[in-house]
Amino acid sequence: MNDFFGSDYALTPVNVPGLILGLVLAFLGGQTIAWVYMFTHSGLSYSRSFVGSLLVIPVVVALVMMVLSNNLVTAFGLMAVFAIVRFRNILRDTLDTTYVLAVIVIGMACGTMRFATAVLGCVLIALIMLYLWFSSFGTRHRYDVIVNLHWARPLSDLAELRKLFHRHSLKSLCASQRTHDAYEGVDFSYRLLLRDPERMDELLSELRSLQGVSRVTGLKADEQSEV
Repeated sequence: MNDFFGSDYALTPVNVPGLILGLVLAFLGGQTIAWVYMFTHSGLSYSRSFVGSLLVIPVVVALVMMVLSNNLVTAFGLMAVFAIVRFRNILRDTLDTTYVLAVIVIGMACGTMRFATAVLGCVLIALIMLYLWFSSFGTRHRYDVIVNLHWARPLSDLAELRKLFHRHSLKSLCASQRTHDAYEGVDFSYRLLLRDPERMDELLSELRSLQGVSRVTGLKADEQSEV
């Protein structure tokens, strides 16, 4: 191990305890921000890949700063590397971009003789990527099924529909409400977190038997990873 830590031939040798502490703190900080994003996100578009990148990018940036280490020449070299790298295909996945950034930084660490930094950074980033894959980090389970139906009764009678949903689900959310000039009634779309996902067919049967309800369809949604 002493030979390994002594193999850093850069002008300013690596401080191994400081390197490990910095990368771990960057990982914990990124995970904190990722969890806050998951709990507070309320937009129409959600991406598990983006959540994963929030966790990895702080570690990559910390590794970049350790490789640069106040070295102006290395900083210009980093700019040159990013200028050289061109992609004919647009990387639509945020995590793919993170992989590219990671390998660039690891290559820079090797090229600037910071071998211990390159190895430790590579190992930690690989472990983080495996953690994201193994734990499916960023996946949200907020509802089990999407129910679409046509309501032909007055809106004041919706309490009966809500009562039925409450009997079968822990949480219900009206995602959309649409009216049409071509016919009477309202089209509703609900998201439900079922008390027992195995009884989804029973819920749909009761909906179809409810007076004023027609065109009932159900779509299972086991997890919310890409919306």
